[in-house]
Amino acid sequence: MRLYMKKNILLVCTISILSLLLSGCVVKPLADSLPNVVLIFTDDLGYADLSSYGATEYQTPFLDQMASEGVRFTDFYVSQAICSASRAALLTGSYPNRIGIHGALGPASQHGIHDQEITLAELFKGHNYSTALFGKWHLGSQAQFHPTRHGFDYFYGIPHSNDMWPYHPENPEYWPDLPTYDGEEIVGINTDQSRFTTDFTQRSIGFMEQAVAAEKPFFLYLAHPMPHVPLSVSAEREGVSGAGLYADVIREIDWSVGQVLATLESLGVDDNTLVMFISDNGPWLSYGNHAGSAGPLREGKGTAWEGGVRVPFIARWPDRIPSSSVVTTPAMTIDIFPTLAHLLDANLPEHPIDGKSIWSLMSGESNESVQEAYYFYYNQNELHALRSGNWKLHFPHGYRTMEGQLPGGDGKPGRYNYDVSTELELYDLSTDISEQFNVVNLHADIVADLMLEADSIREKLGDSLNDVEAADSREPGRIAEE
Repeated sequence: MRLYMKKNILLVCTISILSLLLSGCVVKPLADSLPNVVLIFTDDLGYADLSSYGATEYQTPFLDQMASEGVRFTDFYVSQAICSASRAALLTGSYPNRIGIHGALGPASQHGIHDQEITLAELFKGHNYSTALFGKWHLGSQAQFHPTRHGFDYFYGIPHSNDMWPYHPENPEYWPDLPTYDGEEIVGINTDQSRFTTDFTQRSIGFMEQAVAAEKPFFLYLAHPMPHVPLSVSAEREGVSGAGLYADVIREIDWSVGQVLATLESLGVDDNTLVMFISDNGPWLSYGNHAGSAGPLREGKGTAWEGGVRVPFIARWPDRIPSSSVVTTPAMTIDIFPTLAHLLDANLPEHPIDGKSIWSLMSGESNESVQEAYYFYYNQNELHALRSGNWKLHFPHGYRTMEGQLPGGDGKPGRYNYDVSTELELYDLSTDISEQFNVVNLHADIVADLMLEADSIREKLGDSLNDVEAADSREPGRIAEE
């Protein structure tokens, strides 16, 4: 009997292995050693700005390589389509309004990420990682909000957006000098931005080399200030796209990705490193030829329409993430924190966060959504929309649009039309990715269900559009203001 059972077990195992081989995909279990993580985050890059997402005037070969060797998400979201709020969600796993972050924090703001928040860098530090941020921070410019005080061993970059400086095309006298930091020391003022992408990439390479030499796992957060205006590209790559300055900037970001991938391979850690690429929101459409493209998606940055909140997401980890895979299930940046905690086998923070691990989607283990719905707030606490399954429900709210307006160009913005609003509107994104056909009157049952979903988040986070105050607001320490 025992021999018979052993033969059957062996036969089943053999068949299973053969099936995986024939399917062309054998996914190894998670690494025994702690994986390195590289998180590349761009600024204002549009959904259709990569050739793997529809760009046709130029190619992004290294990001295409990442997609062919990993997974590409078609329906990936940021929590809010604006700088600081988007970064807060990425680094904490919480909706930004839950933790008191909204909008784009200015240089003089006394607002920023609170000490009680646990960032991704602090998560990794708890597992003896070396951690670094090169590029843009934008979670507070005052000393107590500095990245080195929130888990990063190394920081080289700028504290906020690259247009918040005395050369702003509108009201330049309003803006102070833009500092460049090395650690907590200011090492430059109004630095030549044509060096940003190159310098941040070179710093990233040096950091990875140093960590590997020290035999330490590493977390690298490479947060490019580009393609946020003002656009600038290095002399080495100027004109490389043949399609104008914006395309050159995207090609240089793609070059940077290639440098990261090549470094991982040369250091011998390629097979134990998860690399992710995301944008913080959609394109800033008012800048015309200095803005990206949302492709078929409606509107752009600063709105809860798909063009504002749906962004590229590509992840690569050889033998752990199936190559050339495409995920159409919705996911969001709030899910990155718990996903990485899962890979570290780490506990989540004791305080509530909103994200859930999407490793099952990334690894191909499942195509089921990990969330009942994703919510899109704006301004301080306005619930503008939610997505559940293929349904997107917009609540009555005002928004900005370029429709009927002339966009700007060559670094100067056009004027938005703010005299527009949406009513209660329902869209089926499986057939209407452009959100053109409001079917709210055809699906009363769907609307009723989604309204209940909205009520559930209003109980937790409130909704100033409906004068709903959060029922379980955070402890005073979680409000990110000093």
